[in-house]
Amino acid sequence: MHSPVRKFFSYYKPYLSSFLSVLACSFIVSGIALAFPALVRYITKNVLQGDLSTALHEVYGIGALMLVLVAIQNIGNYYVDYKGHVIGSRMESDMRSELFAHMQKLPLSFYDQEKTGSLMSRITNDLLLLSELYHHGPEDYVKYLVRFIGAFMILFSINAPLTIAVFCFFSFLFLLAIYFNKMLNRTIRKNKERIASVNAQVEDSLSGIRVVQSFAGGDVEIEKFKRENDRFLVSRKATHKAEALFYNSFETIIQLITITVILFGSANIVHHALDLADLITFLLYIGFMIEPIQRLNHMSTQLQEGITGFQRFMEIINLKPSIESKTNAIVLPKVQGEIEFKQVSFRYEEQGDSVLSKLSLRIRPGEYVALVGPSGSGKTTLCSLVPRFYDATDGEVSLDGFDVRELDLHSLRKHIGVVLQDVYLFAGTVMENIRYGNEAASDEEIIAAAKLANAHDFILNLPNGYRSEIGQRGVKLSGGQKQRLSIARVFLKNPPVLILDEATSSLDNESESIVQASLDLLARGRTTIVIAHRLSTIRNAQRIVVLTEDGIAEQGTHDSLLALDGTYAMLYAKQFEAQ
Repeated sequence: MHSPVRKFFSYYKPYLSSFLSVLACSFIVSGIALAFPALVRYITKNVLQGDLSTALHEVYGIGALMLVLVAIQNIGNYYVDYKGHVIGSRMESDMRSELFAHMQKLPLSFYDQEKTGSLMSRITNDLLLLSELYHHGPEDYVKYLVRFIGAFMILFSINAPLTIAVFCFFSFLFLLAIYFNKMLNRTIRKNKERIASVNAQVEDSLSGIRVVQSFAGGDVEIEKFKRENDRFLVSRKATHKAEALFYNSFETIIQLITITVILFGSANIVHHALDLADLITFLLYIGFMIEPIQRLNHMSTQLQEGITGFQRFMEIINLKPSIESKTNAIVLPKVQGEIEFKQVSFRYEEQGDSVLSKLSLRIRPGEYVALVGPSGSGKTTLCSLVPRFYDATDGEVSLDGFDVRELDLHSLRKHIGVVLQDVYLFAGTVMENIRYGNEAASDEEIIAAAKLANAHDFILNLPNGYRSEIGQRGVKLSGGQKQRLSIARVFLKNPPVLILDEATSSLDNESESIVQASLDLLARGRTTIVIAHRLSTIRNAQRIVVLTEDGIAEQGTHDSLLALDGTYAMLYAKQFEAQ
């Protein structure tokens, strides 16, 4: 687990020299700002009360010095503002990249419990103001600390009792800031959780827009969105209330400080403990002490947004991937394809019911095995253990005699091809989606894979052929076309182990026959596990394994299982009757 403080400051390391130059400029700019009231005091107290015949010449000289200081200050402010923001944005970008990369390593069990919209909120909204925190946090604290301490020391040298009286007010301001910052942190955190829920609702509704419209469910979705949006509004109101109390309390105390300086300063003038030039200087420097408080006051919400975003960032970063490669993981250069399940048990939740219990099964290299059985018997779960989408709760899953937990995860999954019933295609072109199977593949290899998947002809009929955009999730294609692209992707990957999870169950008869022909070709020479819904598609399987909630009920060929007149025969008869 990462230390939050150490992790926070680690992002400065690549940009440390540039960041230190920004801090140095902030220091110089603040020092120059402190010089102006001192020069005004020198003019009013020394120059204008001395020999007036030479006063104008000296005033012009001080004015020229002020112009030089203003030029240096403006250049410094420009560098701090521009360079500082660029550094902050780069650090925010680094964090966003790290968070996304870390999310890629988290197991499917994590995504089973999290909403996509909520995760999107963490990677976008939560990190949005971190650049301000990284840039303005240290820079403003250096800048305003220099001004505050410098102004305090100068004021103390002018009139110590009045300075101490004013400082008491500032101490109260700091305590007030600490109290309200804690309150703001709580309300802003709730804001982020609520907006994440809003994002999750939007993502869920828009992803299923076809279902929503087909069921005329627009009013239901609007009501669900309104409920989440209203919850977010309530939390925003709480934040605005805390901000209003915070800002108005600060303004009231600042006004009290000004009144105190004017009243006690005037009294000191009457008693000759202070002159008018000193009172004017005092008021100017009080402004220097108030400005940092006001600035940090107005930035507090922004800074709290950044802090809260970082805390939520750390919640994900500190999640250790439960499925990852061991330190000395074995890399298999070549896979024969022997798969064995040895007394395998599995449950999705620690205290939940077992989906698989002490199941043993051996699949020979190149064997075509079909898994059939009622829903909930664990067919998909069993297949998910091979590429380590999940790890067995007990027992061992092996590939070519090696426990899959001992193998390098990337190497393991590189040798396994998966074709699912629910095809996922990325927004982009046909070419880009097929190339996902092998990023190094040439255009010719992609076209060859498409031909093997019976996809080449329909691709050529698209407006731009292989360069055609297919839309989000391949929305511009039919179910059969999408499935053939996913098969082409696996052809291009060319894995020795193949898992087909009900890859044709959602297709019409014509599309099914085309896709089934592609799958049969794909399975040649590979160890293949097929999860079958339509039993007619697996008649030629070398072995059919019948799974029930109690484990493996039967094994054999299609004909031998029908002759056995058991569970498989009953399932087959039901499908035949339904047809």
